[in-house]
Amino acid sequence: MQVTASAPGKAILFGEHAVVYGKPAIAVAVNKKAYVTVQKREDERIHVDIKDLKLSGYIDPENNEIEIESRENSKKGILNYVLSAVKMVHGSAQGMEIQINLDIPIGAGLGSSAAVTVATIAAVSKFNNMNLSKDEIAEYAHDVELEVQGAASRIDTTLSTYGGVIYLSKNAEDIVPLEINWNIPLVIGCTQDRGNTGELVESVRLKREGYPEVLNPILNAVEALTNDAVISLQKKDEKKIGELMNINQGLLDAMGVNTTELSRMIYLARKSGAKGSKITGAGGGGSIIAYCPGKIEEVTSNLNTIEKAFNVEISKEGVRIEVND
Repeated sequence: MQVTASAPGKAILFGEHAVVYGKPAIAVAVNKKAYVTVQKREDERIHVDIKDLKLSGYIDPENNEIEIESRENSKKGILNYVLSAVKMVHGSAQGMEIQINLDIPIGAGLGSSAAVTVATIAAVSKFNNMNLSKDEIAEYAHDVELEVQGAASRIDTTLSTYGGVIYLSKNAEDIVPLEINWNIPLVIGCTQDRGNTGELVESVRLKREGYPEVLNPILNAVEALTNDAVISLQKKDEKKIGELMNINQGLLDAMGVNTTELSRMIYLARKSGAKGSKITGAGGGGSIIAYCPGKIEEVTSNLNTIEKAFNVEISKEGVRIEVND
């Protein structure tokens, strides 16, 4: 039996960094995915091959060990998520060959680790004849991110599991699915440099401690524009969506998480016809997102002259499992 599971990545439209301080955020699942295929091995070992990263090795869930066999190990951290995910749902001693394929750039703030985690849990559990519900997959995936990262929002794993558009309410009390009945035209641009999320979150925390009378109003402004954006998205108010996105970027600039490379892409996207563009994720490198009604091709083409860019659509489906006997 061969089992393949796929799970989408994500992009944050509004509210990054402010969400750390109990402010709301809006995020979408995107149709760039992680694909995990599981089949039986003749021995009892578990082998993982991620061809896109030129990374392979063996994982041992019983002893919590990873054995890298490839020369490329700069991105070996992704195997920690695979190991933890397998531990959650691999109750037998049979060997497995796990093949992972990625549409999603690693470390670009697009939820690659969550997508790999969700798809791994879905594929391995099905391979072991466990019929998990999406709620159970999401819960296991969140536990994996907590184990690997030490702390984790539910945003990424929720979107990878269920798909769609979500609103994370104030103080992260609820994750609310948003009914958006139109395809939001989005382009993502990725820099070659990758930001360190932990360091960037810490830098904003230090600024807030040093200048609370400055940073707290900025965080409150992000909250206000995020709540405005919910209404604008539901009404398909193209002008206002773009304006709110640009204001959000200005506030991220004030938090100090922008870079020259990200800024070049943000302004080139606007010059190319995007109604709004901003950092998506932690910043300091990584990715931008541009809202481009009627200008997808122009924005993508122009961004590709300086960095890597691609069009994304909202993935409404979430995790998907296919079985081939």
